[in-house]
Amino acid sequence: MTGPELAMPQDLDWTWGARPLGGGNWRFRLWAPDAGMVAVELADGLMPLERGEGGWWSIDTRAACGDTYRFRVDDAAFPDPAARAQEGDVHGVSVLVDPAAYAWQAEWRGIPWSQAVIYELHLGTFTEEGTFAAAAGKLRHLRDLGVTIVEVMPVAQFDGERGWGYDGVLPYAPHNAYGSPSDFRRFVDKAHGLGMGVLLDVVYNHLGPSGNYLAAWAPSFFHADRRSPWGQGIAYEQRAVRDYFIENALYWLDEYRLDGLRLDAVHAIEDRSEVHFLDELAERVRAVEWGRPVHLVTEDERNPASGFGPGAPFDATWNDDWHHALHCLLTGEDEAYYASFAVDPLADIETALRDGYVEQGQPRKGASHPRGEPSAGMARTAFINFLGNHDQVGNRARGERLHHLVRDRNALRVVTAMTLLSPFVPMIFMGDEFLTSAPFQFFADFTGDLAAAVRTGRAEEFAGFTAFGGEVPDPISPDTFLASKIGHAVGADQVSHEAFVRDLLALRRDRIVPLLAAGAHPQVKVTRDGGAIDVTWTFTEGRLLMRASLGSGTFVPHDDPLIEVGGGASRFAFSAALGNG
Repeated sequence: MTGPELAMPQDLDWTWGARPLGGGNWRFRLWAPDAGMVAVELADGLMPLERGEGGWWSIDTRAACGDTYRFRVDDAAFPDPAARAQEGDVHGVSVLVDPAAYAWQAEWRGIPWSQAVIYELHLGTFTEEGTFAAAAGKLRHLRDLGVTIVEVMPVAQFDGERGWGYDGVLPYAPHNAYGSPSDFRRFVDKAHGLGMGVLLDVVYNHLGPSGNYLAAWAPSFFHADRRSPWGQGIAYEQRAVRDYFIENALYWLDEYRLDGLRLDAVHAIEDRSEVHFLDELAERVRAVEWGRPVHLVTEDERNPASGFGPGAPFDATWNDDWHHALHCLLTGEDEAYYASFAVDPLADIETALRDGYVEQGQPRKGASHPRGEPSAGMARTAFINFLGNHDQVGNRARGERLHHLVRDRNALRVVTAMTLLSPFVPMIFMGDEFLTSAPFQFFADFTGDLAAAVRTGRAEEFAGFTAFGGEVPDPISPDTFLASKIGHAVGADQVSHEAFVRDLLALRRDRIVPLLAAGAHPQVKVTRDGGAIDVTWTFTEGRLLMRASLGSGTFVPHDDPLIEVGGGASRFAFSAALGNG
């Protein structure tokens, strides 16, 4: 219902930035409650904006798509904080973008969440070129692998050429090192034409340290006495500030036809309003008739249990607990946030298979305080499970992936099968599907004192860790970025593992997705004998049976299993049956 001949929502409006009105007219708006004068610099000169209510300034004037501009506030000039594109870096002039200039090709009706198989990628390291156009060229390969949704790490404009994207300061502008707004639209269009959805990772808990000029003219955009772990606290209690981020979510969904958003680290969003920022964001997204399923995913270290699942404000949340339990079992690491999961990882895996979360508010040895809420009643599709992601890999000192740390390939195959063939939503971190030799390291492109601070902070972060490795790669060096480019499958082992993942995802598509489509709240029975785990999920339309051995214990595969992998102490078998007899 969102193909080229069908209209997108027409009732959306933007209070921030520059937008076309038609006939060569544009409206420029800026929130500057403390300013004495605001003007927009265009090729024809300086055009004063008129002061309105609530600290808003605006003007309607002549301009053209592709023109450059910037705002002048009192005695200084700044890029538009809601710029749809930048001509150069985050400190330079902004560029007018008309979304109607792109002609969409794909007729697209979206992806039901029951079909979700997510592939997380970073634009700069997914291909050698590091561009939207190059990434679009690899989408068919992901489709053939069995991926249904591509999750793109943040693309909002940040300072420098390279970075993870979580230090963005112009959240409406695609990072121009990756390409133009039209290039990003072509990427989404190509994915839709291949039958895949696209999620975008967005950061609403802070703005980056370089190029964030909002405080220069609107200090009340931030709280003087609050900070997130990454920057000055944002004043979500201000109507204009809430709209800046909520409209950003609507903008990506509308003008880029995205299939959803992944909201980064929502536990760091402190809002004391009567209606929390996240609740309003979800409500306003759900109030729009998009003509396709739109999915909202959170990352929340608090392990909340409400607000997720079919018909809820949010579809799903990242489940770090699944990763932590498997990681501790296979690596033996026990420092920092791994401490409580290293006590009895097999018991934690059993809990995760039954309930989703491991930490559900109960006291746990190795944990400084209880975390989480009871999760047994949550939809299975409310949990996104993975063996790696940008955080769990990139926040290691040297960026090692799980397959770099585990020599037992049978064990690795077993946990891969457990992740992809359980009824939770699976996510693959780019390159893991073929056991890439590349790490994923932390990299940035800052200069001066900020670059020195990042180098120092990164080294100090890992000084006390033995498991995470001693020497830390220089995060500012281009070599650290280049080392993280994943390449492609070469050699028998990599090709074999990629084929294994492809087979697992085909089995998921044929046997698991139909059951999830009929209902995501199965009855579950989990039993464990030492390292042998037996799970039965009973749905209204059938059953899934999983048996896995990750240590001592009796392992007897099902009769005529659909797949059996591994060997020795690490084995796995999977069956599915229609009906509940």
